[in-house]
Amino acid sequence: MRRYGKHTDEDDVRVRPNRKGSRPRTHTRPKHEDAAQGMVLTVDRGRLTCLVDDRTVTAMKARELGRKGVVVGDRVALVGDLSGEKDTLARIVRVEKRTSVLRRTADDNDPYERVVVANADQLAIVTALADPEPRPRLIDRCLVAAYDAGLDPLLVLTKSDLASARPLLEQYTPLGVRHVVTSRTELADGAAAERVRESLNGRITVLVGHSGVGKTTLVNALVPEEHRRTTGHVNAVTGRGRHTTTSALALPMPEEGSWVIDTPGVRSFGLHHVDPSRVIGAFPDLEPGTAGCPRACSHDEPDCALDQWVSDGHADPQRLYSLRRLLRTREEHEGD
Repeated sequence: MRRYGKHTDEDDVRVRPNRKGSRPRTHTRPKHEDAAQGMVLTVDRGRLTCLVDDRTVTAMKARELGRKGVVVGDRVALVGDLSGEKDTLARIVRVEKRTSVLRRTADDNDPYERVVVANADQLAIVTALADPEPRPRLIDRCLVAAYDAGLDPLLVLTKSDLASARPLLEQYTPLGVRHVVTSRTELADGAAAERVRESLNGRITVLVGHSGVGKTTLVNALVPEEHRRTTGHVNAVTGRGRHTTTSALALPMPEEGSWVIDTPGVRSFGLHHVDPSRVIGAFPDLEPGTAGCPRACSHDEPDCALDQWVSDGHADPQRLYSLRRLLRTREEHEGD
């Protein structure tokens, strides 16, 4: 093998041709200052449908984004073919700073976070009062995720023609969660949709609920031109519905600035990513009482100062009970 010494002549140095061209590599990336702004409406197998001005554009992530995820609700910058015509493809070159992120994990032992949506400001927890039976523990977990993400929760109760909403509402009145009650008949004639729409006006609302609760039926009533396929079939043995929504989809409502984001039905809502100390922020009447708590207090232990705070009349005991019920969801399995 030939060796080169310290004073090698240039002609002796073997240079391999660059098959990709002679331009030197650089770490400088284009700033794309002229990129168009858009919003991600849905993601399907690496293709993203984005709203740019008044048209939908199919796009893919640019290589410079690396592993950075892009989800429904993201505000993005796009370049390339933005005509929206068939068989055209744009590139997403930048994801703008998010105002909120709704996350979940598969279960409480799974450290991998899944971002559900970005930039929403309200979480509507859709729950049937019967067929299938309501699952309060899943509702509690969704509430914890909403408080952690900084979203305002809204409880949407469906199928009130099959069961009364009173028992379930009694559990959530101390939490101060807003609610809307609907029935199948009211959704069919549009009366219930109008009540729900009033709670969504001017908001970006993500709908979450397990399969069979009537979530997609609600979306079809709110956005009639969409007509997503509904299920109506609930397994008599498991009490669970069949998935009809397979990917999250953002839909504009007729009202200015109003969006509804439909998501696939969930059977679990893991909270591995949630720091329990952040849940107290959703209880402004209790938060001042934590000043006397011992260091790293879980707010659910014998020395917690909140017991004295409530005893002194600063807050309703039911509010403390509700806080601790939510905190325990972080340590318990969901079940039914």
